[in-house]
Amino acid sequence: MTSPILAEDRGSWRILRLNRPDKLNSFNEEMHRALSTALDEAEGDAGCRAVLLTGEGRGFCAGQDLGDVAAGGGPPDLGAVLDNFYNPLVRRLRGLPMPVVCAVNGTAAGAGANIALACDIVLAARSAKFIQSFARIGLIPDSGGTWFLPRLVGEARARALALLAEPITAEQAAAWGLIWRAVDDDKLQAEAEALTANLATQPTQGLAMIKRVLAASAANTLDAQLDLERDVQREAGRTPDFAEGVRAFIEKRPPRFTGRA
Repeated sequence: MTSPILAEDRGSWRILRLNRPDKLNSFNEEMHRALSTALDEAEGDAGCRAVLLTGEGRGFCAGQDLGDVAAGGGPPDLGAVLDNFYNPLVRRLRGLPMPVVCAVNGTAAGAGANIALACDIVLAARSAKFIQSFARIGLIPDSGGTWFLPRLVGEARARALALLAEPITAEQAAAWGLIWRAVDDDKLQAEAEALTANLATQPTQGLAMIKRVLAASAANTLDAQLDLERDVQREAGRTPDFAEGVRAFIEKRPPRFTGRA
């Protein structure tokens, strides 16, 4: 039986591919559990310092497999689906102590779009589209959509994206600041892999701290954030990678970061 997640170990980093191409990589329970396991394995590997998430086939992810939630008969408890699967996944991607790059190789719709936005750096093929498709079936944007959208593109655009459920192109998404960059289709994979490989050579603990303080900034006052920066900078200044970075600067050579405590 084909695994719903294909994991490829590249030594210091991993590629995780959503692998239900016949369903545009829409999520069912099996794929959620397989992705959770793959992330556990990446985090548990001391040698893994970055993750690249992408999709097999012609789409990145069409969100939830509606046939999967309707299989039980009667109205589904979508809140339970979020509690059990999507919310833990979004929290995991945001909290993973290493960078997560997302290569959106085709349409990212519904929860699929917001899972992409939960990653740290998002590249998308120029042919890709992002769709907050929830309103088309009477739902609200979930998987962090109502949190990510206003912060990334502003209130007016967030409301239009959510209420109209119209697709936007990868180039528009990049122009609005929804993603990092739109890339020619035939260059997406190579550029995403090169970016992830480079991140895997950087000071991993420091990058994890950057993720931590940026995540906290949304709820903090300026005073609280300044205090947090002080505390985390103190922690960063005691890491071996900071010491190596200073040595390399003084010796005028490229740093050799290990990413370890």
